Order: sequence, then structure tokens, then C-alpha cells
Amino acid sequence: MVRRFLAKLAGIGPDFRRMLRATLFFGAAAGIFMSTLNNYLSDVHDLGAAARGWLELPRELPGFLIIGVSALLLTFMRESRMAAVAMVLTATGAVGLGLVARETTPLVVFVVIWSLGDHIIFAVEGPIGLTLAKRGNEGRRLGQLGGARNLGVILGVAGVYLLAKWFGDRYDLFYGLAALAAVAAGWNYLRLRVGETAARSRRLVWRRKYGIFYAISALFGVRKQIFLAFGGWVLVSLHGVPVSTIALLYFIAAALGVLFRPLLGDIIDWVGERVVLATDEALLLGICLVYAFVDDVRLLYGAYVLDSILFALRIARTTYLKKIADDPADITPTISMGITIDHVVAMSLPILSGWLWETYGHQWVFLLAGAIALVGFFICLRIRVPEPDATA
Repeated sequence: MVRRFLAKLAGIGPDFRRMLRATLFFGAAAGIFMSTLNNYLSDVHDLGAAARGWLELPRELPGFLIIGVSALLLTFMRESRMAAVAMVLTATGAVGLGLVARETTPLVVFVVIWSLGDHIIFAVEGPIGLTLAKRGNEGRRLGQLGGARNLGVILGVAGVYLLAKWFGDRYDLFYGLAALAAVAAGWNYLRLRVGETAARSRRLVWRRKYGIFYAISALFGVRKQIFLAFGGWVLVSLHGVPVSTIALLYFIAAALGVLFRPLLGDIIDWVGERVVLATDEALLLGICLVYAFVDDVRLLYGAYVLDSILFALRIARTTYLKKIADDPADITPTISMGITIDHVVAMSLPILSGWLWETYGHQWVFLLAGAIALVGFFICLRIRVPEPDATA
């Protein structure tokens, strides 16, 4: 698998090679963070479910503010430079969490710094990838980048797994490794030359035409927060799953993602965004029911892995936006607006979910998510894109 991946690198352009390397290293940093966060918060800071939910408020604040952050950065730099800045922030947050954050205040500060880097990348990685894609193959190109990210996640999670086995749960080592990966990603983003001769992206965009894109961005905010904050929390707090096992689950999901993300990109190009996103919501409903009512930890492992793989389908939002955009310059600011809308939900839902968990039980958290997934299914059925010849 890795040999085939490396062989393909030899036949592609230098910018795409840099983008693949940057995405791979960023994937390693993200994999380390996401596979250790719940255990870190439980082991080092002894957070309960309600406190875990409250932490999502500052953690997602940069996502809420990303439309303003993007507008500011786009006044004097292009997306590739924004990505490099994001990696500096990610490395700073990782070092702070590993070495400094032993009390609540520094914990929140460095989580926010890390999160700001993450959300800047979310705003620019799709537009950068689209500039490297041929018309009609946008899903394939973004899927290939997703595969590179998952390969990076494999490497990062493997590092966590080995470090945990050799030295125990040493979060300073985990996050030090994440910082190194982020620096390597930033160097490759900085060397990108793609888009330098194109017109600059607009700073701010709000169009009624993009209403369904905004709606599915909000739906993704629900899905992301429920499962990032509480999917893993079910395993850690209710079933006592250790960090090494969570890392192994991330490893499995990432390994499958290397294979399936490019395929999912091809499926988006083949059947279209409406079918893909509606199917994603239907599958999400099933995953919610598993989390709500199943106690067999093996089935929960399966739901956890499946949900991780399905996160790859968020690229369908980006390809959908490109197909309906009035101007390519709309894409980055519209994605930023979508992220901000996503985080209007993301900043409030975890607090409600933490309260539901502690007051009525974890089942109600996932029943709420399932109900929203059902609504999302019908919203996604309303997606329409122009015929290819209509956009020529």
C-alpha cells in the first residue's frame, strides 16, 4: 500500500507532491491529538462529562471566528501561506499542552491555539486541493489528499501506540511528536506555488444561492461535535478503554481511510454529492443508535471506526460548492462562512449534550444526534448541481 502510494508520487507535479507531504504530516499531528485528547483530559485534568462539554466552547471558538480570521489573513496572503501559519499555531498548541498546561487556564489557552491552527487549515485545504484538480475530477483529487492525510494519521497514531507501550502515557512525548509533524507540514505548505498567478480570493461572501451549503455545514457541526466530544467519551468513561486502544482504533480507521478515501472521492464524482451526503446522514443515524443502545464494546469499536471513515465525505461539501459557485474567488470565504455557521452549533451543542448525559444518561445525547441526522437526510436530498455543460 505505502509502496504504491510512493510510486505514484514520482509521476506527479512538484506542487502536488508538496501538498501530499504537507497533508501527510498534518494528518500525523491531527491523529496524535485526536487519539489522545479524551484520555489526556481524563488522566491529566480529571474532567467529567459536563466539563468535557464546556471545554468544547473555547475549543470551537476559533471555528466560530474563522470568517473574520480568514478575511484578515486574505488581505495580505494566499491560502498556502495561511496553511503554513496554521501549522505554526498547531505546533505551539501541541508544545503548550505537552509541557505547560497542568492547570485549567493554560489548558484552555493552548487548546484554543491548537484549534485556531486546525480551523485555518479546514478553511484552505479544500480550495488548495481544488486548484490542483482537473475539471470533473475534484472528488478524486480531494480523495487522494484525504488518503495522504490518513496515511499521516497512521504514522502519528503508530507513534502514540509505540510511545505508550514503551514509556506509558507520556503526553509530553505525544504532543512533542505532534509539534514536529506540524512544523514539517508547515514547511511544505510554505513551499507551495499553486495559485500565485490567480486572482485573490474575496475576503467575505454571503449569498442566498449557497444556502444549502450553509445548512449542511451546520449539520456537519452537529455530527462533528457529538462524535468528537462524546463518541470517544463513551469508550473512555463508560468502558475504561485505555489510550493505546483508542490509538489502535484510530490506526485501523486511518488504514482503511488510505484505501477508501480516494475511492469515496471517485464515488462523489460518479454519483454526485446529493446521493453521497444523504447516504452519510442515513449511516450516521444508524451509528447514533448503536452508541445509544449497544453495550457490546466490540460493536462500539466498529461504530467508532465507521464514523471516522465517514468523516471523509465532508469533501463532498467542497466539491458541491465548487459546482455551484458564481466565481472561484468565492470558495475560500464561503467555506470559512460555512465553518463559522458549523461552529454556531458546535459551541453550544456540547454543553447541552453534557447536561443531557449527566441528567438523563448518554443515550439521550445520541438520540438527539440521530434526530438531527434524520433532518439532515432530507436536507441533503434537496441538493442540486448544474449540468457540466451549463458551467462551461
